[in-house]
Amino acid sequence: MQPSLADPVAGSAAATGREATRSVRPAPGAAPGGLTERGLAWLLLAGGLIGLAAAFVLAVEKYALLADPTYVPSCSLNPVLSCGSIMASAQAEAFGFPNPLLGVAGFPVVACLGAALLAGARPARWFWAGLQVGVTAGAVFVHWLIFSSLYRIGALCPYCMAVWAATIPIFWYVTLHNLDQVRDRLPRPLTTVFTTLQRFHGVVLTAWFLILAVAILHTFWLYWSTFLV
Repeated sequence: MQPSLADPVAGSAAATGREATRSVRPAPGAAPGGLTERGLAWLLLAGGLIGLAAAFVLAVEKYALLADPTYVPSCSLNPVLSCGSIMASAQAEAFGFPNPLLGVAGFPVVACLGAALLAGARPARWFWAGLQVGVTAGAVFVHWLIFSSLYRIGALCPYCMAVWAATIPIFWYVTLHNLDQVRDRLPRPLTTVFTTLQRFHGVVLTAWFLILAVAILHTFWLYWSTFLV
């Protein structure tokens, strides 16, 4: 007697189950935080290089100013875009040395990580945890500098703003990546919040920058308004 064929109904149900299982799994190369794995790598590489370039130029300008108090930095363009005012402030040396040295030391790590990810590296969790500490400290420090620039010093530095623009998305997507790695251990309410943030990651980042833009526009409105007359 020949073996009977599998029950077509059972086979169909099994196939449907397999399809359902596949449908809830992340797509290959899917993105922590809504970016693809390569997208995250490129963000880290590009953001690290942009931040490093801006920090390096700031360090050069700062030491030129220290050597010659009459030196006018290349980014001092007008009363608002005035790097000299910021470099001469106490906030420019928050830890007893020029702030740009922090960027010169930190951004290469971010850029190297991006390059390593593009090459196929898979850093250990402890490395990602250490990076999270670094980017969180960087984001907090940058927002303190933003507050100081707007409401204490009353000037903006174009190179500093480049550092802001690099630091914020790096912090945002590294945080989403790390939260994605511990999603299964998060309480259900936090998982719901995280899933929403992950789904609208681009909206959150855009709103973040818009709030900064509005704060800058509001603080220096008297100056900007002169261009409208």
